[in-house]
Amino acid sequence: VQAKGEYPYYAKSLWASLGVTLDIQPGDMELIKAHTVDYIGFSYYMSTTINKTGAEADAAQGNLLGGARNPFLEASDWGWEIDPVGLRIGLNQLYDRYQKPLFIVENGLGAKDKPDEHFRVEDDYRINYLRQHIDAMADAIDDGVELMGYTPWGCIDLVSMSTGEMSKRYGFIYVDLDDTISGTGNRYKKKSFYWYQKVIASNGREVD
Repeated sequence: VQAKGEYPYYAKSLWASLGVTLDIQPGDMELIKAHTVDYIGFSYYMSTTINKTGAEADAAQGNLLGGARNPFLEASDWGWEIDPVGLRIGLNQLYDRYQKPLFIVENGLGAKDKPDEHFRVEDDYRINYLRQHIDAMADAIDDGVELMGYTPWGCIDLVSMSTGEMSKRYGFIYVDLDDTISGTGNRYKKKSFYWYQKVIASNGREVD
């Protein structure tokens, strides 16, 4: 409704079957149609696989609601499966459905970063994850998707909302705190910080 300015046909059918009548006043639908959203924002970290064959399949790992493990995909330290092709598919599906510009507001890799004695973090795995997903976005744009923006998660390590752990790190900047919040709290730029700095400066053209 917010994207298209009208109720979908199946909702009307459902209401009729349940005997539901909306109290729609004159001018309501015209207002809804005239004030749709400007864009669709969403987060993407992974895809989820559903098993329809009846064969046994291992459950996906990590703090997930469900799904089967996809043997063709690599996974993060927390079992979140890495699927940049899924991002391209999702972008195409959302743009086809809503016909609105899209904005990826979160995308990143939670990992157990291990700094050396100088607190340098060589997080090539994070760079690879982001590079693959940026490439997938470029492919979707070539497909005709109107993608207006992208913000990775995140700029700095913080306590993960999904697991409550500091050790599940997403940032370009390492924070010297552990899961008990012990440490100096000092901050150190990771390898990915300098890589993404070049990505921003080149508007996504320089990702290697």
